[in-house]
Amino acid sequence: MSIDALLAQDHESPRAHPLIPGQAYDGAARGAAGPVEERNLTFDGFRYTCRVVHRDAPLTEPVVVLGGSSQDRNSWVRHEKWLSPVGQVITVDLPGYGTADFLPAAYGVDFLAAVVRHLLDELGVPRVNMVAACFGGAIGVRFAQHYPAMVARLMLVGMTPRIPTDYAAAMERWAVMIDRGETETIARELADRFMSPPGTGVVRKHAAVSRLVYQQIAGQNPEQLGKSAEHNTRLMRHEWYRPEPVPAVPSLVVTGEHDTLTTPAMGREVAAALPEARFLTIDETDHLAPVERIPDFADLMTRFCTDRPLDGLPYACRPEVLGTAVAGAARGGFGGRAAL
Repeated sequence: MSIDALLAQDHESPRAHPLIPGQAYDGAARGAAGPVEERNLTFDGFRYTCRVVHRDAPLTEPVVVLGGSSQDRNSWVRHEKWLSPVGQVITVDLPGYGTADFLPAAYGVDFLAAVVRHLLDELGVPRVNMVAACFGGAIGVRFAQHYPAMVARLMLVGMTPRIPTDYAAAMERWAVMIDRGETETIARELADRFMSPPGTGVVRKHAAVSRLVYQQIAGQNPEQLGKSAEHNTRLMRHEWYRPEPVPAVPSLVVTGEHDTLTTPAMGREVAAALPEARFLTIDETDHLAPVERIPDFADLMTRFCTDRPLDGLPYACRPEVLGTAVAGAARGGFGGRAAL
């Protein structure tokens, strides 16, 4: 059996089916994705591509998903059957990633956030649910900081307030290894970084996802390797977080229960820097929770984006409420807009 087929065998929690407000789950909506459109767009001379799953009579603002550096616009296709019944779903290969144009490292997170703004302007979308994972989270936060009126809700997945020191050191070493063509070694190290070490705890599909990550990285062609090297340089040259105000919108920060790359402690620190955010961990997952528990993660996304309850979920811990506004209230003061 292929890894792709294995990942498709989603083990669903009995209560994990996304519920559209006012509608009982009947099993049919899961396969009901709307018409799919792909568009090539250009910003500041760089071509990029978006994928849009349309939805008539949406129940919430469009859901924009910004994935991690190893993901592209098609990495979230399996989630679409749960997301599309509640609203339009937009994924994108930003410049420098996926099939988009190569982007020199001189262009950083500010530029990529501006591309997202350009994308939404081109699609005629004034306000969105921003779901941003890992490196996409840095872009999502910057987008929220620079274009606060365009964000209805903000969900951050596998986020950290800073790039871990050991990971930054590894990126410098990987740049040299890419020049030498030592891709298999890099692939093994990256797979080990993304996955929790053996003995950390139970992680669903751990072996299959680890092999998938390794194969994706080891199988990169020269163009993809060049983009990966430039991505690492971009991370080193530009700010991951910047102390700018973040809009006081409903926010959710999520990590895997056994995430050793962006740990739950780091996630709580991110949530505490937002005006008011809930934080939770997903059971039996690590940094790649969106892949390891696809139906459950999609359920969490739809619940958050439609203001459904997040208490008592069979696949996650009880949400913690954190943030500057919460801390201010506890001190008897007033919380405001936070700076990360």
